[in-house]
Amino acid sequence: MHEPVIVVHGGAGAWHPERRPAGLVGVRNAAQTGYKMLKANGSALDAVEEAVKAMEDDPAFNAGLGSAYTIDKRIEMEASIMDGKTLQAGATSLLTDIKNPVSLARITMEHTDHIFIAGKGAEKLAQLYHLERQKPETKLRLDYWNEAHQKLLSGKDQTLPKLGKLIQTHPNLFETDTVGAVAIDKHGDTAAATSTGGFTLKFPGRIGDSPLIGAGNYADNQAGACSATGIGEVAMRLVLAKYVCDKMGTGQTAQKAVENGIRLVYKRLRIKNSMGLIAVDAKGGMGAAHNTDNMCWAYMTSKMAKPKASMKARRCLT
Repeated sequence: MHEPVIVVHGGAGAWHPERRPAGLVGVRNAAQTGYKMLKANGSALDAVEEAVKAMEDDPAFNAGLGSAYTIDKRIEMEASIMDGKTLQAGATSLLTDIKNPVSLARITMEHTDHIFIAGKGAEKLAQLYHLERQKPETKLRLDYWNEAHQKLLSGKDQTLPKLGKLIQTHPNLFETDTVGAVAIDKHGDTAAATSTGGFTLKFPGRIGDSPLIGAGNYADNQAGACSATGIGEVAMRLVLAKYVCDKMGTGQTAQKAVENGIRLVYKRLRIKNSMGLIAVDAKGGMGAAHNTDNMCWAYMTSKMAKPKASMKARRCLT
């Protein structure tokens, strides 16, 4: 029997000071919510879904309620979930009003023959299973959109197509508050789930790493589970979550694997201030690392009375 472990993140990025207290409360709540499932003999899959749902329902995060606006002032949410025991996975994107995108990802995994369903088809599937709807707009995200849009219109932002330069010049445009969770249950089964609203001013129809199996999310009992947060295009180019799991599969600890994943970003792409990673390995070890200023995250194990949360993990710049 394994000792249950859950690790969650509420996103890597700038995390303005006024938002940090709410973020820390939110990830603590998510970790505790997920761990209650594990303690009650729930599966790792149940735990990561419930943890991510807790963050989707919390306007402190950029997922579900509080998702970021596209450049034309719309919201397009996405999520994925993966079962490390069976390698089954479900993903969804281009959602406009689904309260919990991660639950629709799980429905896709368990009730269809597909892995990824987006847009109108995903909305139809949500209707068939009576998923709750809600308007995900919040004043905070509207304020972020207005600020970023004004910079764009004023001519101060001349580098929108050049992601690396844009990150360096205007890092606050990218409040990359993807949420995610990884867990291992008492049976040694692992799971991962990731959900996001994307980044402010993204182009309509843009799909990031969060719903892409292997890029932003991956789980395999023979290795562990990983969830990514940050600039999706970076994780996609490196298939970053799978890279971390492959490292754990060769015997690296979860902590060593996520540090190597963050270092790979700089080694191959020379992009700083872009990514965060959490992971749990097949032995129940956990890891967290980032190259951003902050990463809001929390974890809980059987040896703890309550979750521990922080705005910092192992920061790997090169």
